[in-house]
Amino acid sequence: MPSWVKQWLGFAACVIMRILRGLAKNKTLRYGVPMMLLIIGGSFGLREFAQIRYDAHKLHSTKIKDASFDDWKNIRGPRPWEESNTLQEQQR
Repeated sequence: MPSWVKQWLGFAACVIMRILRGLAKNKTLRYGVPMMLLIIGGSFGLREFAQIRYDAHKLHSTKIKDASFDDWKNIRGPRPWEESNTLQEQQR
């Protein structure tokens, strides 16, 4: 490799290192860019999780609409001092 190529590569490496050091000291790049990525990424993530919630709610509501309540009977749950099995059998 010719000597002028080695000198040019050394100079280019020096310039690149100076630029990287300057960027590393820049507070906007160190703190602002990661913060913006978290805010924007969190927005997209939250939208996806909310969509799952609404899809699940839509599926649940269709099951309730199709249900038949003609033969439905209200059975209360047992109190802490009552035995649950005997009380429920009496109410049925």
